[in-house]
Amino acid sequence: MGKLGKKARKFAKKNLQSVLKRKRKTNSMFKKRSSKRRDKNDIEEEEEDTKVMPNVRRSKCKDIETFSLDAVFSDDDSNAIGNESDSDGYLSEDSSLYVAQSDVANHLEDNSGGSAFSSQNKEISLELVKEKKQLEKLKKKDPAFSKFLQSYDKKLESFRNKDAYADEDEMSIDETESVDRESVDKNKSLFLSSSDVDSWCQLVTEQQNLAALTSLLNGYRTACHYRAQSSGVIIAGSRHRFQSSETFCKILIFTLNEADNIFRKLLGLSKSTIKKEKLSELKSSSKWNAFKPLIKSYLRSSLYLLNQVTETEILTFSLARLRASMAFFVAFPSLLRRLVKIAVHFWATDGGVVSSHAFLIIQDLASVYASNWFDACFVKTYKSFIGNCQFVEPDQLKHIQFLRNSFVELCSVDVQKSTRKAMVSIQQLAKMLQQAIQTKKKEAVKNLCSWQYISCIDVWVMFISANVRDYDLQPLLYMIVQIINGVTVLFSGPRYLPLRVKCIQWLNHLSSSSGVFIPVASLVLDVLEYKIGEGGKHGKAISLSNGIKLPKQILKSRNFQEQCILSAVELLSAHFSQWSYHVSFPDLATMPLIRLRKFHEASTVESFKRVVKRFIDQVEQNIEFVQKKRDEVAFSPKDQQSVELFLQLAKQSGSNPFSQYYKSIMEKAVARNLALNEKLPGAEKLHKKIKKLSNNVKNVNGGQPERISGSD
Repeated sequence: MGKLGKKARKFAKKNLQSVLKRKRKTNSMFKKRSSKRRDKNDIEEEEEDTKVMPNVRRSKCKDIETFSLDAVFSDDDSNAIGNESDSDGYLSEDSSLYVAQSDVANHLEDNSGGSAFSSQNKEISLELVKEKKQLEKLKKKDPAFSKFLQSYDKKLESFRNKDAYADEDEMSIDETESVDRESVDKNKSLFLSSSDVDSWCQLVTEQQNLAALTSLLNGYRTACHYRAQSSGVIIAGSRHRFQSSETFCKILIFTLNEADNIFRKLLGLSKSTIKKEKLSELKSSSKWNAFKPLIKSYLRSSLYLLNQVTETEILTFSLARLRASMAFFVAFPSLLRRLVKIAVHFWATDGGVVSSHAFLIIQDLASVYASNWFDACFVKTYKSFIGNCQFVEPDQLKHIQFLRNSFVELCSVDVQKSTRKAMVSIQQLAKMLQQAIQTKKKEAVKNLCSWQYISCIDVWVMFISANVRDYDLQPLLYMIVQIINGVTVLFSGPRYLPLRVKCIQWLNHLSSSSGVFIPVASLVLDVLEYKIGEGGKHGKAISLSNGIKLPKQILKSRNFQEQCILSAVELLSAHFSQWSYHVSFPDLATMPLIRLRKFHEASTVESFKRVVKRFIDQVEQNIEFVQKKRDEVAFSPKDQQSVELFLQLAKQSGSNPFSQYYKSIMEKAVARNLALNEKLPGAEKLHKKIKKLSNNVKNVNGGQPERISGSD
């Protein structure tokens, strides 16, 4: 009998009972043998191996690990002070409260020599004042508790110093009477006229009258809450109404314009910036405890105003005045956190003049009080920048550039701290790139080809370029160059031409700012080798700066072919212009010229050949120029100092023909991009927005706001 066929043997192995029984027996025997051989030592060794060496399951879990760019840094708000915002901001109209406190403060300062009060008694008396104010608030909120306190009133008064607190006892009686009066007349409102506000302003500016200042701040608080009142929201303690819009505007503008100067006069401070040491001395003084409620009421009302107002002029003026009161905000950490949050919001979302003034607040806080607030400002601005880059439209690119430049300026305030944080962020970018290259999963690759990832690389490229000459940023420079090269390798197709152009521009920028040679010629010349057919229809206008990925239907158009040629010439020109005066330029340009000549010979479109031929001629002229100068020198390539001084005089004068050619290429590129932006959809909307923004800039305070370097 002959051998069974292949199909018959397969059937016998799978279905015959004898074969199945034999398999079961052999499997059971192997299991028994292996179980006998396993002893305790083997089990312990395997457990140690699992601790040291990652298993297959761990590697699989690592493949599906998700990364979030805005979750790299965490802002910790756990150090919030609970007692900073327990009141509603309304000030008692009875000015004797603040007069008594100021008298106590002045009396304590006059007797600071030790005859009446010791330093310990001074601290105890100030604590008692604070506790009494808290008890008064509890009386208003809980009447039953106030009756309970009255039964123990005699015992409490026995512990008080009658000489020091006689005025405050009278104040407490007057205040309880005013509370009863308010409970009776709670439905009545005081209508403020323009003359009332004028008299308050005059008393405050000329005499520093505390009663007028208290009434003024309460009226200002009502003005800041005016929109909430008009929408039906009940505001505790508010009894003021305005007879006219003139009164409303007058109290709002006067308080914003003069409150900071008034508080500085009351506290005896200069108009200059208050340093951290001076602020700590101020907070320990008795005057501060007397005027602290007034300052806090003004700051809280102003923050509420920023959340209510939408007009650009009022927002700009309010932010400018609150920037002047930054030192007072530092004394109230909870209010300062709210100010930073509001300023970051306006900086990231509003645009124009409001964004500029909001960033000046953040920058002042990070520079003057860097030890305590730089990290908070950095984290909030970074997260807000990344969040705004999630979805980017063409008309938002200017604002994104402003956010990038201003964030780089903030990082330059403290380069050492920023470098450590930049290293963490760049390592996150490297992990995301490594995951995409290893797994090739769709989600991982999609995270790289996003505006968030690209904008994050962009901001660190600008930070490194701005500070690499003055600080040791070589580790950051090396890592970001590796990441950019990895992105160009991963996205090498013709649809990713805009992304490739951005990557090469980053490398050119890093090379010019650091003085380190970064080879980009091969990355540029790969663009010329895209397998696209020449000819075809013109198609729609293409702007490489407004996107990351191109649609498929554009790849066969004539406009796409032109963009490939012109982009390659512009990027190579930028690369060669950096080294056009270097002694090694003839060697640097040899291989690119060979590939360009091959493309010139293979191309059939005359306009493409003309552009490439002109570039080849200019590079050859520059090679002859450098070669001629190089033959005249006597130093060797090992003489580094002489190599760096080679053709430095010619470089400063810019007499090289290739430099003139590069300028003309860049001028044509700028003109072409402007023409493309006008043809793109939404250009009319963008022009209207820019025109409106320019008008707002001219109208604010009758002039231009403070400019931020790099906000173009």
